[in-house]
Amino acid sequence: MKNRIIAILIGLSVMVPATYAQKPKKSPAAPAVLEAWSDPAAIQKAMDEAYVKFKDLKEGKNADYIKELAKVDPNIFGIAIVTADGKIYTAGDLKSAVSIQSISKVFTMARVIEEQGPRAIKDKIGVDATGMRFNSIIAVELQKGKEINPLVNPGAIAATSLVNGADSAAKWKSILATHSDFAGRELYLDIPVYISEAGDNLRNQAIAHLLKAYGRMYWDPVEATDVYTKQCAISVNARDLAIMAGTLANGGVNPVTKKKVVSAETVKYTLPVMATAGLYDDAGQWLYATGLPAKSGVGGGIIAVVPGKFGIAVISPPLSPAGNSLRAIYSIRHIIEALGVNPYQITPRQ
Repeated sequence: MKNRIIAILIGLSVMVPATYAQKPKKSPAAPAVLEAWSDPAAIQKAMDEAYVKFKDLKEGKNADYIKELAKVDPNIFGIAIVTADGKIYTAGDLKSAVSIQSISKVFTMARVIEEQGPRAIKDKIGVDATGMRFNSIIAVELQKGKEINPLVNPGAIAATSLVNGADSAAKWKSILATHSDFAGRELYLDIPVYISEAGDNLRNQAIAHLLKAYGRMYWDPVEATDVYTKQCAISVNARDLAIMAGTLANGGVNPVTKKKVVSAETVKYTLPVMATAGLYDDAGQWLYATGLPAKSGVGGGIIAVVPGKFGIAVISPPLSPAGNSLRAIYSIRHIIEALGVNPYQITPRQ
C-alpha cells in the first residue's frame, strides 16, 4: 500500500503544469553604467583636473577700461557645476565675487521674453550676430538700429528699456529680482563698480541716443543706460553663476530652490542667442569647440549650459583680447570634453 501511494505521488509530480513549476532563479542584473555627465565622481574629477591644470595660467589681463575691474585679484579662480536635479559640484574659489557684467544680458533678455514673448526680442531688437565689437556704434548705424541682438551693448540697453515697469526704479527692481531668482539668493549691487562705470559710460549713452533716433529705444535713453549699467554691476560668485546657468539647463526652474523663474518656452528662445552671440568676437570659435550656448562678461565670468543636464560657471578675471576669461574658456572646454556633452558629438549606430 505504501509503495502504491509513493508511485501515485511520483506520477502526480510529473503531471504538474509548467506554470506551477518552480521558476529558475534569475542572475542578478548587471549594474547600469553611468554616463560620465551623470556620474558624480566623473564630474568632480573633471573639475578638479581643470582647476589643477589651469590655476597657474598667467595669460590674459583684467579689463582696465572700467577702473574698478583692474583692481580685482587676478588669482581668483572658481569652478561650479549645478545639475538639473540640483546637485552642486565645486572646485577652487567659491567665496570671491566679481561683477556680472555682460552675463547679465542673458537674464534681462529672458525677462523681456517672459513678459512680452519671443517676438518682442526678434522684432524690436533682433537676434543676429553683428560681426562687430560688443559696443560698436557702426553696427547700429549700418543697420539703422535693426538686426542686432540683446547680447551686445546696443541690444542689451534696448532690452533693458523694454522691461516692464512704470519708471526706472521699477525696471531696476524687476531686473535685480530676476537675477536673484535665477541665482537662488538675494543678489546686490557692487556700488564701487557701478560708480566707476556710471562715471564713464558716455559711449553707451551715445548708443542709446542713436537707437532712439532710429526708433529702437523704448524708454528714456539716459535712464535705460543707467539701469543697464546697474545690472552689469551686480555682484556674483561662481556658485551663483552656476545656479543661474543650471536654471536655464532645467528649463527655467531653479534646480536648487525649485522656483519657476521663467518658462521653458522662454529658455528655448534664450539659449540660441547665447549660442550665436555669447562670447563677443569669439562666439563662433567657442561654438565650434564646445557646441554649447554660453555667455561671458568682462568681470571674468563665463556660464555655459548643457540643456537638460547641467549649467557650468567659471570665474577668473584675466581676459583674452576678445574679452573672455582665459581660465574659464580652457576649464569649461576641458570639462565638456571629459564628460562628453558636446551635443554635436554623435556616436554612429553600428
